[in-house]
Amino acid sequence: MHPRTIDTRLLNPPERPELAGLPRFALEFLWFGLKEARACLFAGLFFAAVFLMPRSGLWGVPRYDLLLGVALVIQFWMVWAKLETLDELKAISLFHVVGFALEVFKTSGGIQSWSYPDFAWTKVFGVPLFSGFMYAAVGSYIIQAWRMFALRIEHHPPYWMAGLVALLIYANFFTHHYVGDFRGYIAACALGLYARATVVFRPLDRERRMPLLLAFLLIGFFIWLAENISTFFGIWAYPNQLGAWSAVHIGKWGAWSLLVIMSFTMVANLKHIRSVVHVPP
Repeated sequence: MHPRTIDTRLLNPPERPELAGLPRFALEFLWFGLKEARACLFAGLFFAAVFLMPRSGLWGVPRYDLLLGVALVIQFWMVWAKLETLDELKAISLFHVVGFALEVFKTSGGIQSWSYPDFAWTKVFGVPLFSGFMYAAVGSYIIQAWRMFALRIEHHPPYWMAGLVALLIYANFFTHHYVGDFRGYIAACALGLYARATVVFRPLDRERRMPLLLAFLLIGFFIWLAENISTFFGIWAYPNQLGAWSAVHIGKWGAWSLLVIMSFTMVANLKHIRSVVHVPP
């Protein structure tokens, strides 16, 4: 079955006005799970490759190089299959660049927040090129979820304010190594800015609502779980994980949630998405 056929069915679920109570909850939860799985298509395929790829690589090719090849194949297949548009690909490519720049800084000799210990031909400044796709996967998920759930945003803050907070979030990932860490203050600003914002989504045949801040936290939590799995398999390692693996500090959940806010702001500026974002006058 062509992926577009699956998308058509997911985007046009059956009308079930007679359902109520537990049966409705169960069916909506099922469709929610199916749509979430579809929205995670790129992330799911990419991280499956990350977890299944032998550390020694395959056919004499290092693991990091193979992962770059897998990510490129998945990305171009999604565009070829019309599961992503060229405009969306441009946005996802921007995620890759932004994420890779952060990786280069964080792994540099003077910072060494984490490291990529294995050899690869496709390392630039000590960072394998596939790493940017981990950030692109977040952008891909948000874009796909927007389509699958017919998302609308109510009471979105003015774009210039959202853009400024996103810029401060990104800048703080760099500057907190040299000046104070203002993450808490920026998070407080984000809480105030998005306090009224609501995401409207359609799992089945009725619209449901969720505070946008809660969505940011939930996405950040699942990224934190993926990070724990990735470090367990030795894809990268924090300094406290070099001797033996230990869970990633829970504080990273907050950092990932802030990164989700930044990613969401980038996606919300896509032309076809701005039309369903309500900014109060």
